[in-house]
Amino acid sequence: PNAAARALKTNRSYNVGVLFQEEAGSGLTHEYFSGVLNGIKVQAEKMGYDVTFINNSYGVKKTSFFEHCRYRNFEGIVIVCADFASQGVLELMNSAFPVVTIDYTHYNCTAVCSNNVKGMEELLKYIYKKGHRKIAYIHGQKNSNVTRERLTSFYRTMDELGLEVPDEYIRTADYLETKEAARQTRELLNLADVPTCIIYPDDTALIGGRNVIIEMGLRIPRDISVAGYDGTRISQLLHPKLTTIRQNTELIGSEAAKRLIGTIEKPRTTLVERVVIEGSLVPGQSVGKFLQK
Repeated sequence: PNAAARALKTNRSYNVGVLFQEEAGSGLTHEYFSGVLNGIKVQAEKMGYDVTFINNSYGVKKTSFFEHCRYRNFEGIVIVCADFASQGVLELMNSAFPVVTIDYTHYNCTAVCSNNVKGMEELLKYIYKKGHRKIAYIHGQKNSNVTRERLTSFYRTMDELGLEVPDEYIRTADYLETKEAARQTRELLNLADVPTCIIYPDDTALIGGRNVIIEMGLRIPRDISVAGYDGTRISQLLHPKLTTIRQNTELIGSEAAKRLIGTIEKPRTTLVERVVIEGSLVPGQSVGKFLQK
C-alpha cells in the first residue's frame, strides 16, 4: 500500500526517529555507533517500521528536535548519541513521544545500556591477575554518563583490590582522540613512578598511545602493557592484539528498537526500565605478565 495513503487512513506513520549527534566527528564511521545504528535499523525494519535521522531544520529554517519530530510525524524516538543536558534533547525526553535512550538514564525514558561497570571491573581484575599493581586510566569526557560509570567502577575495583590510585595516574582524553591520548601517554611514561599498565578510553584512542610507546623505543607488552575498550575490529588487527572489552553493539541497537516499538504498540503494558547489555573480555596479547620485584 502507498505509505502516504496508509498514514492518512490509520493516522500512523510507522516511522521512528533516530537522534545521533556524535561529538568526535566520526559520524557513521564510528564503529561502536555504526553497530548500534545497524541493530536499530535491522530490528525496526523486521517489525515494519522505517528509520529516519532527526535534525533541527526544515531546509534552511532552524527548528527544535521536538518540532522536527512532530513535522515528520514520528511515532517514537531513539536517542543514540547527543548532549543529554541540552534544552532540545531534554524537551524530547520530557515530551509525550515514546523515547528510548542509549547509555543514558532518564526518569521518563527506557534506557538500553552497555554494562560499563562490570566491563571495567572485569578488565581491571584481568590486569591485576597478570601481576600489575600500578595501573593508570586515561578516560573519556567527564560529562559523559559512560565515563562516570567506568571511572567509578575503576576506583571501586582498585579499592576492592587494595590498590592505591595516584592522582597523576588518572588522565582525560576525548573518546577516539588519538592526539590527546598520545600526549597523556607521554606524560605518564615520563613520571618518576611509571605505571606498568595503561587503560585507554577506547581502542582507537589507544592507537595514539601505542604510537608514542613505539617512538620512545618501548615494546608492548614487554616494557609497558596497554588495554582498550569497545572490542573494535581494528583492535584485533594490531600486533600485538589488544586486550579490550567487546561491546555487543548490534544487540544494544536491536533491543532499543524492540523496546521503542513495544511502547508504541502497547503503551498500557510498557514500563520505563533500564536494560543492561553485557559485554565480554577479549584477552588479547597487549597485557603481559608483570613479575613483582
